[in-house]
Amino acid sequence: MNTEFTAEPGKPFVVVTRTIHAPREVVFKTVADPTLIPHWWGPRRLATIVVRMAVINGGSWRFLQRDHEGKEYGFHGVYHEVIYPERLVYTMEYEGTPGHVSLNTDEFTENDGTTIMTSTTLFETVEERDQKLSWGMEEGAREITNRLNELLIGNKVEESMGTIMDMEMKAMKKQDQECITITRTINAPREEVWKLWTDPKQYMCWWGPKDFTSPYAKFDLRQGGKYLSCMRGPDGKEYWDTGTYEEISAPKKLVYTDSFADEKGNIVPPSYYGMGSDEPVEMSVQLTLDDIGGKTMLILEHCGMGDGEMLDQAKEGWNQSLDKLEQCLG
Repeated sequence: MNTEFTAEPGKPFVVVTRTIHAPREVVFKTVADPTLIPHWWGPRRLATIVVRMAVINGGSWRFLQRDHEGKEYGFHGVYHEVIYPERLVYTMEYEGTPGHVSLNTDEFTENDGTTIMTSTTLFETVEERDQKLSWGMEEGAREITNRLNELLIGNKVEESMGTIMDMEMKAMKKQDQECITITRTINAPREEVWKLWTDPKQYMCWWGPKDFTSPYAKFDLRQGGKYLSCMRGPDGKEYWDTGTYEEISAPKKLVYTDSFADEKGNIVPPSYYGMGSDEPVEMSVQLTLDDIGGKTMLILEHCGMGDGEMLDQAKEGWNQSLDKLEQCLG
């Protein structure tokens, strides 16, 4: 038997012990390689998409699973400890039940070319653990073991992957991509400024550079929720963008991802709009609003973009949009 599943009554954790028929280094690389995640992560009936994955201390990850009807299920977390090829510690949050976070520890030991992968999942309460069990957690764990073993037959996976150092360097390079920071004092209470960012109708008043309009905005304003908006240029061309809310602290702070999209909300590469193919697919935006005697100190950070022309255009576009924002407050 390749999977042992242990869930002690009254304890808020589950332990899964897997026997994987491949060397430990290969198993660890398979678990840490974003190009291989779709081949083993989760049940076969769902397609898995890696939105982001930086397997370094403090790095974040987010996966989407999609069923045959197009319904999506999101999961995300942060890596707290990465010891190659021995141990991974990370959080996991299912976006369908935001605020419920588990702590996961994967340990890898080798025995004569076979790897014992011991995964401990610690939940906040016993009740939460039992709910996950009722959703088929044990069955899913066994299916993951089978898929890993199928993928690693003959160690063919080594031919298609780089070293873990390569992946870490790529992740750190991505984190080092350029940011723009804009600070403004807005002559309005921060509650009003917050509404301009979070109310779709008010957002459409100002979103987009000078001479652009915004004909559409839809927000699911909750952690893990998505947004979709559109800005239309003076030539009639439309540019859609989407992302996921990662942190919402009204009316103080808003953090979300930012990607180009089509009108249905599917993420598309920048080349879809005629931009360079080397530009990033996903970026991040952080908005901070501080109250200063009835006025608002607005601090905007937009990170993850390439340098050069894109950086300059983004900064100019944001400044023109914020000019419009101030006009909407008038």
